Amino acid sequence: MNSDNERRAAPCEVPPERKCGRTESDGRGSREPRMPERHPLEPFLPSGARLLMLGSFPPQRKRWSMDFFYPNLQNDMWRIVGHVFFGDRHHFLRPDRKAFDRERIASFCAQCGIALYDTAEEVIRLKDNASDNFLEVVRETDLAALLDRIPQCCAVVTTGQKATDTLCRAVGCAAPPVGGSVAFALAGRTLRLYRMPSSSRAYPRSLEWKAEFYRAMFAACGMLPACAPQPEDGA
Repeated sequence: MNSDNERRAAPCEVPPERKCGRTESDGRGSREPRMPERHPLEPFLPSGARLLMLGSFPPQRKRWSMDFFYPNLQNDMWRIVGHVFFGDRHHFLRPDRKAFDRERIASFCAQCGIALYDTAEEVIRLKDNASDNFLEVVRETDLAALLDRIPQCCAVVTTGQKATDTLCRAVGCAAPPVGGSVAFALAGRTLRLYRMPSSSRAYPRSLEWKAEFYRAMFAACGMLPACAPQPEDGA
């Protein structure tokens, strides 16, 4: 008999009557409903992906510097990855450093076998900001269905508290400590969940401090030094 963790994790939805029940004052005493927001991006699932990185939910469009995951310039995810793999936090920024380079990031992730998505398909923003603390999850991502599309994936990474809480609730596993990992079973597969520190600057730790956790995780997944730049012949 399969354990509870091995059953397919069904996406969680709030009752329809709650979906437009969140309101916020407009400053004149009236209350304006906050409507649910659907995920604006398709999952990035390169062929042969071995690692699935899951955040919480994208910020508002006004905060995007590219049409891809972790698009906010105030989020250091791609600076962390640049620091870990290339020794250069600016590696994935455009030359003017006013936006991330989507093509370079997508190419790198495809080459390394890194898939990307988020733990929520639909949310309500309780505040007009990018904070996870004010996201109400309306519908969780169907993780089992996502993993069906990347059969070689053996590890899942959550990049922050909200993503960790949402995923652990969906699959029924205990949350590991920051930098730690735990095995879990889902839809007949055993995978390992790694919990990473948030790459948001709201999490008050240095980029270098966070990068060491990511470095250890990528190494454990066999991506370092395999995906690191190789010296040219004769160098």
